[in-house]
Amino acid sequence: MSPVTHLFIGWLTANTAQVNRRERIIITLAGIAADMDGLVIVGDFLARKNTEQLELWSTYHHVLGHNVGFAMLVIVTAYLLARVRKLTTAILVGISFHLHLLGDFIGSRGPDGYQWPIPYLEPFSDSWQWAWQGQWVLNSWQNFLVTVLALGIIFYLAWKRGYSPLEMISSKADSSFIVTLRKRFGNPPEKQRKV
Repeated sequence: MSPVTHLFIGWLTANTAQVNRRERIIITLAGIAADMDGLVIVGDFLARKNTEQLELWSTYHHVLGHNVGFAMLVIVTAYLLARVRKLTTAILVGISFHLHLLGDFIGSRGPDGYQWPIPYLEPFSDSWQWAWQGQWVLNSWQNFLVTVLALGIIFYLAWKRGYSPLEMISSKADSSFIVTLRKRFGNPPEKQRKV
């Protein structure tokens, strides 16, 4: 799935419990943390003029970050970074991270038909990988639908609760977005509003 879709799903996961802004950001970022292994593409880019290609992307993407070892690292880091609801944050980080793996499991097939297997037991064992013959193509209508549905729920929660994923970037931008939403769709009932 697209990193944007993973980010949306991470933010929705963060909104399943009452956690503060910092903890929502941690949980949301856990939803895209596995794709940090995709940063190896920078090495491929830098080496593209050399006669010997590195092929780091095809070798390490979906390997270094898409496994239980990296999940444990992300969960422990989240526990240490959380300030108020440490255990809740760590649990939701684990869920957010694993929803990323599930999303890639069902919807990350390449246009050439290559299915990205998930080497879940790495670094402890390389003998087992998740793979599914029915894996959707990355730009499939199914992935598009998941993204649109997630975005619709995000808009609803932002309108209702008074904050959106923009809070990760700028409080001012987030406030402007909420004001715009509420001007367009009205204010939520007082007992439901949480600002």
